[in-house]
Amino acid sequence: VQLQASGGGLVPAGGSLRLSCAASGRTFNYAVMGWFRQAPEKEREFVAAIRQTGGTTYCADSVKGRFSISGDNARNVVYLQMNTLKPEDTGVYYCALGLVATFDYTRRSAYHYWGQGTLVTVSS
Repeated sequence: VQLQASGGGLVPAGGSLRLSCAASGRTFNYAVMGWFRQAPEKEREFVAAIRQTGGTTYCADSVKGRFSISGDNARNVVYLQMNTLKPEDTGVYYCALGLVATFDYTRRSAYHYWGQGTLVTVSS
């Protein structure tokens, strides 16, 4: 399984970006795809996730009302729409895929595959 993230870039505060993550490899059913981010010298943190079955979404409190996650199951692609970006949203954004349903998709341990990351820089 490979995850390819794209869509990062430099954007002024208040702007928008849309990240994409495409999963490829053997045909499979997975439980969840999500996004994490890591700012310089900080821990990687959960941003958002979407379950493959049912489409239930989860968002970190820090991005609720600004970010939204959506998915295209037929193409195994997940999107992260980021609006009203703030300088504190700066970081490398990683997409991830979890194979098994669990009770907490905010944990890194819920994910089995990770993409290479895409850099988002929000200027003040």
